[in-house]
Amino acid sequence: MRAALAALALCLAGPGALRAQEEVPFVTTPDNVTLAMLELAQVGPQDFVLDLGSGDGRIVILAAKRFGARGLGVEIVPDLVERSRRNAERAGVAARAKFVEQDLFKTDLSVATVITMYLLQEVNLQLRPALLALKPGTRIVSHDWDLGDWKSDRAITVDAPDKPVGLDKLSRLRLWVVPARVEGLWCGTGPHSGARLRLAQRFQDFVGTHALGGNSQELAGHIDGARLQAANDFEATLDGTRLHIGKRGALPAALQGAEFERCVG
Repeated sequence: MRAALAALALCLAGPGALRAQEEVPFVTTPDNVTLAMLELAQVGPQDFVLDLGSGDGRIVILAAKRFGARGLGVEIVPDLVERSRRNAERAGVAARAKFVEQDLFKTDLSVATVITMYLLQEVNLQLRPALLALKPGTRIVSHDWDLGDWKSDRAITVDAPDKPVGLDKLSRLRLWVVPARVEGLWCGTGPHSGARLRLAQRFQDFVGTHALGGNSQELAGHIDGARLQAANDFEATLDGTRLHIGKRGALPAALQGAEFERCVG
C-alpha cells in the first residue's frame, strides 16, 4: 500500500516531482505479467535480458529458468539486490541471473538484447535517448508506461488480478524494437555509384526517394530493427555502415542488389 500511495503521489505531482531514481517505488509485477513480458519480447537462450529496476529479481530469474537466457537485474535498493540473489540461488539459476546495486542511468544498456522495465513515465522518457541509441533489433518491453511519442511496435493487455495497484487489475505491456538510424543521403557504390537514396526518419517509420539517372521514386515504410520495408517491393538491410537493397521484382533492375553508403561532403 505504501508503494502504491507513493506511485500515486508522484503521478499527481507531475514530472517535476521525480528527482532521482530512488523515488521510483517498488511495485511487484504479478507472475503472469512477468511471463507475458518475456513472451512478448520472444526471449530465448541466445538473449541477454537487462531488467531496469529489477526489484526482487523475478523477471531475470524467469528469463533464465524458463527461457534459458542470461540476464542482469539493476536495482538501487540493497535489500532487494540481496533478496534477488537469494531467489536466484533457490531457483538454481545464479550462474545466469546476476544482480547489481546500481543507478540505472549509469548502466551500460548496450549489453542487452532485451530490456524490461516497470518504471514511471518520467524515467522512461529520460531513458529514451539511450534506448534509441542501442543496436538495431534490441527489444524493449515496458509494463504500463509508454515512451511518449515513440509509438510501440506491439501492445497487449494482460489480466492481472494479483496486481497490487490500480482498480481495473489489468497490465498494459508495450514492445519496441530499436530501429536502425538511416536518416540522411546515401550514395550507391561500385556499379551503382550513380544512385542516390534520401531518407527521413521518425523512430521506426521512414519516407524518402531513390533516384537513378533521371528517374526517381518515392518511398514510405517501416523499420524493423536493421530491416527497411516499403511499398513497391523496396527492401533494404543496414549492415554496419552499408545499406543493402534487396532483389525484388518491382524495383528497377539497376537498383536490385545495390549497396549504399552515407554520402560524404
